[in-house]
Amino acid sequence: MKHLKKVTTVLLLAICTTLFFSCKKDKNEDARPLTPSETLASTPWLTTDAKNNKGEKVALTDANVVNFVGYAYFKADGTFTMYNLDDSPKMHGDWSVPADGKTRTVVAKDANGAVLFTRVVDITVLTKIEFTYRIYPNAADKTVYFDIIHTPTTHAEPKH
Repeated sequence: MKHLKKVTTVLLLAICTTLFFSCKKDKNEDARPLTPSETLASTPWLTTDAKNNKGEKVALTDANVVNFVGYAYFKADGTFTMYNLDDSPKMHGDWSVPADGKTRTVVAKDANGAVLFTRVVDITVLTKIEFTYRIYPNAADKTVYFDIIHTPTTHAEPKH
């Protein structure tokens, strides 16, 4: 009788465990994929690499890419701030990414909110672990370009 009681308890425990885990929702089941805008706003970004149109690595100090290097903070409210690697302010303003995730637009503004410039870049990669956009030194020549590669960072946004 003792043996039957133990076997019954083990079987009941196995059935309950199976039912519990089979009925439990996977935490990722309800997680919908992020939109391109949500992905960009999900983390601060640091420029970590650059490549030319031949796929060759380009130094971040190279004159063609140095102005695109730093920390970027894209907020869910459509505003952004960017800083140089020494935490000095670079620019701020508004940003957007269309639903197809193919481009990113920044509208840089001065301290009074006047528009300084608008820049639209082609996005080549936008995931939770990489954000890469393409710049063309000469807008009329699409054969020469530089890909500016960013990865997430834990660097706190400077307070300026």
